[in-house]
Amino acid sequence: MKIFKRFLLGLGALLIILLIWGLVEPYFVKVKEEEAAIPNLPAVWEDKEIAVIGDFQIGMWMDNDSTVEQMAEELVEMNPSVVLFLGDYVYHSVNNQDLERQRVKELIQPLTDSDIPVFALLGNHDYGMASETAEPNEELAQEMSSVLEEVGITVLQNEAVALNLTENGVEAGTASQESLHLVGLGANWPENAEPAEAFDGVPDSAARFVMMHNPKTFETLPAEAAPVSVAGHTHGGQMRIPGTPQWSYTALMSDGEMEHVYGWIEDYGSAGNQLYINAGVGFSVLPLRINCPPEITVFTLKGA
Repeated sequence: MKIFKRFLLGLGALLIILLIWGLVEPYFVKVKEEEAAIPNLPAVWEDKEIAVIGDFQIGMWMDNDSTVEQMAEELVEMNPSVVLFLGDYVYHSVNNQDLERQRVKELIQPLTDSDIPVFALLGNHDYGMASETAEPNEELAQEMSSVLEEVGITVLQNEAVALNLTENGVEAGTASQESLHLVGLGANWPENAEPAEAFDGVPDSAARFVMMHNPKTFETLPAEAAPVSVAGHTHGGQMRIPGTPQWSYTALMSDGEMEHVYGWIEDYGSAGNQLYINAGVGFSVLPLRINCPPEITVFTLKGA
């Protein structure tokens, strides 16, 4: 009986420690450095850096919005060539939609005040979709796009831009042999992802870097279309048990439909394509992160 009581006390203490850590971890930013091997990468882009963040989820109870501001400041110090936002800037946008959007703008201001170009996508929450079967609110999505564009962020939906290195940094403009093509896909849940439209006009041999909100979109890409691509949406699992990559809180909450939640994914999608899933910043339902801190992913570009 004493052994059983001690076991229960130990288990209770462990759960309390995990709960406390789960509330603390969301405020510690992890910078994950990765190499992105891109075929036909122009020499001028060799070793340039692209930084990625996403899933702010501003407006959820106990949201860690100060972490978004911290990340914006860190990105300015890092000074990558380009920054990418992967969507889901607000949570549900039901109480005070305008307040949440303005809060997003305030938090990213250190970055938008800099000279670093930022490109963004919309996610399902930006359409007011808490589930895949919810009705997308196009008006909310357009208002979120407008807020981002007000501060100089380019919002992509099923389109590609040619990024060129100039004396003043990276600029979107006319494509040339020295360009890196950035391809942005529409959100998956509102059924706005149109790969054929997004890649239209991108030469087959052109160097490209592909971004999407939901990893499920990756399954729809043609072979060889996305040698390097990034997605968010999963929060990296949010709570993960070390050594068990297939088990996570977000995978459990999705009833097994969310098969891939974090990092480089092998044997997924069409041949010649690679996907990296960013861990994001915010939460789904519970304001906890365990073994899954908010992440800035920094990709160093390399010729394949």
